[in-house]
Amino acid sequence: MLAGCAPLAFPSGMKPDDHPAASAATAPATERAAAPMPTQATAPAGAPVVHLVEVVAVLGSFPALAGASLTVQRGEIVLLRGPNGAGKTSLLRLCAGLLAVERGEATVLGCDLAVDRQAVRNRVGLLGHANGLYADLTVGDNVRFWGATVGATAAEVQASLQRMGLADRLADVPVARLSAGQRRRTALACLVARRAELWLLDEPHAGLDAAGRDELDSTLRAAAAAGATVMVASHELERAGALASRVVEVVGGQVRERSA
Repeated sequence: MLAGCAPLAFPSGMKPDDHPAASAATAPATERAAAPMPTQATAPAGAPVVHLVEVVAVLGSFPALAGASLTVQRGEIVLLRGPNGAGKTSLLRLCAGLLAVERGEATVLGCDLAVDRQAVRNRVGLLGHANGLYADLTVGDNVRFWGATVGATAAEVQASLQRMGLADRLADVPVARLSAGQRRRTALACLVARRAELWLLDEPHAGLDAAGRDELDSTLRAAAAAGATVMVASHELERAGALASRVVEVVGGQVRERSA
């Protein structure tokens, strides 16, 4: 999930929960929309948030990215579409500093990933198919833990819980007792609390009910309005396409521009 952050030691005896999402909490989105987004940091003035030129990245001996070029500006919401195995997840992981650049140029938030890909990790938030939560901790403790990695205040943590409908009866519930959809909401609240400049989301609507999906869309729009940049890989093209300001297609490890 938030694997885009710098490596952290796990609390003693605990491991992040890696179960994929499947259902959702049901608090109405209208009751949560008032919660403000944490203030976003910004990339260098005038510079693109993501700038890739003919990037090659390899998984084992397989070229996951084969000459990918992409430029993303601050405040954009970019949909990555394409078939399974096309390289969407690899592209997100590369932008999070988790996949090495073999050839080409790759700059994210002003950091040259070919030189130091760890430098960007505290400034991005990656939410993949797994949620990356600590099952033995409560919902609130998980959000506080991930928020602490960037110095989030108690007010920011509370606002993150409120935005995802977790501030009341679920805040003190251990993650192990949550439904899969409630875990997904918790992972999203962690992402909000981390104040990421670049949000990297892989099938983020998975497991959420209609209210949860609407709340996620509202959260992503608010994040972009606050100065964050969002990249979303999704097969739910109607919903994600309506959310996106740009659509790019990933095919065979390369990126092709499309109109939204």
